[in-house]
Amino acid sequence: MIAGRAGFPKPATGLPHETSRRETITPDMTDDRPRALVIAGQGCAGLTAAVAAAERARERGCRVDITVVDRAPAGRTGGGTRFSPANMRLGSAAAMARDFQAITADPRCDPAYFATLARDARPAVEWLQGLGIAFEEVPYYLAATPRHRPVGGGAALLEGLAQAALREGVRLVCDFEARAIARDASGAITALAGSTAAGAGVTIAADAVVLACGSFAGNAAMLERHLGPGAASLRPISPGTAANTGAGIAIAQALGAALSGDFAGMHAEPVDPRARNPAAVVLVYPYGILVDRTGRRFLDEGAGLVHDTWEEVSRRIHFDTPGGVAYAVFDAGLDDVAGYRRAIRSECPPHTADSLTALARLLDVPADAFAATVAGFNAHVPSHVPGTTAGFDPTRCDGRATGPGLNIAKSNWARRIERPPFRAWPVVCGIAYTFGGVSTTATAEVLGSHGAIAGLYAAGEITGHFHGRAPNAVSILRAVVFGRIAGRAGIDRVATQRW
Repeated sequence: MIAGRAGFPKPATGLPHETSRRETITPDMTDDRPRALVIAGQGCAGLTAAVAAAERARERGCRVDITVVDRAPAGRTGGGTRFSPANMRLGSAAAMARDFQAITADPRCDPAYFATLARDARPAVEWLQGLGIAFEEVPYYLAATPRHRPVGGGAALLEGLAQAALREGVRLVCDFEARAIARDASGAITALAGSTAAGAGVTIAADAVVLACGSFAGNAAMLERHLGPGAASLRPISPGTAANTGAGIAIAQALGAALSGDFAGMHAEPVDPRARNPAAVVLVYPYGILVDRTGRRFLDEGAGLVHDTWEEVSRRIHFDTPGGVAYAVFDAGLDDVAGYRRAIRSECPPHTADSLTALARLLDVPADAFAATVAGFNAHVPSHVPGTTAGFDPTRCDGRATGPGLNIAKSNWARRIERPPFRAWPVVCGIAYTFGGVSTTATAEVLGSHGAIAGLYAAGEITGHFHGRAPNAVSILRAVVFGRIAGRAGIDRVATQRW
């Protein structure tokens, strides 16, 4: 069912939402009040949880009020999902499990989490298709394996989920900043407390809560504390990324939630700082050289496929180069890299010149140092690398390495930079999400020191399950998989609670 492309309405500029209620909502604790599930975050994970919860309530024949809140105003909700292409890796459960082997080999990772993701990925996307959300297969940057994505990207995905939620009677509330979860003397969740954009206090009755309000990629203080000095100036890869303040993590911690994931880790990609469009990635750096503001190389650009190196390269650019900027430099040979344009999403053209000296002036890097860097690199690129095939394949490591003696080797795709026109894109680190978050089970329950916290669930980037590096094309996918799980589990919880 996933393959192919079906028609889908053009993404709307804003989602239909109920405006924030300005009065305080006092929890009705009478025995005959409706049961209530509240979800924090109207991104992919939160809206998925809402629709799945409504379906589950209908299956069980129980009445549950479902509310999804978001701190952003109408038309700007959805966090990073709204600006994402929403690429998703899909295959058989066995194939996906093999894809995750390198990551789950890390003893800090939870194998059950990734096993669930591998098992439920395809059924979750087919469920989205059943809601009327069309998918298409697309080339994935310069990787050999294509990916799938909603037609219209993340904005269309949000639109489709929001429409499905409204059809199910879910209430969508904007301009609500969640601040705390209330519990009674027995420890049962009773409400989600927060405030409106105008500062008015609001309390929404809740028998269970799903936290789906993102990572802390937009919180400068937390970035500085966990990722180190200079992290506060990391550039959000999209406006939605900046909205992820880590508030949900703090709310969960106040209830005793445990933490997991690498709090010093992040998913980041090199982006063009000149561009105004979101996710203005420049992912062709393995096929040229990267120089810093001094005109010198500072890492092995060809250490691996782009989706295996982009996080480390981005981190090195930000923390290890003067001013946190580098330049991806190429000659006319870049045109020989089939499909390279799909790996560049910057709206800005490259700096282009007919000589290296002229290019150095455009980049404002020392011309002599830059020329020496290129000359030294070229001198160590062999004209032929034994054991490699003719031609140039950007989708696999080809072993075309620089020869001995170069201070920083290049392991693959080494070719001389000698044919004009010469081109260069400036690149900085664009942070997409952080790895650290609340600890959850494979059934989306938030864990405390003594097991699951009753009635509390989490899904998406707020959960901490990544260490070292993130598997590519899974951010939106895991939001859907575990958003569904969390929404269903929340309904099962409130439907079986004793009153």
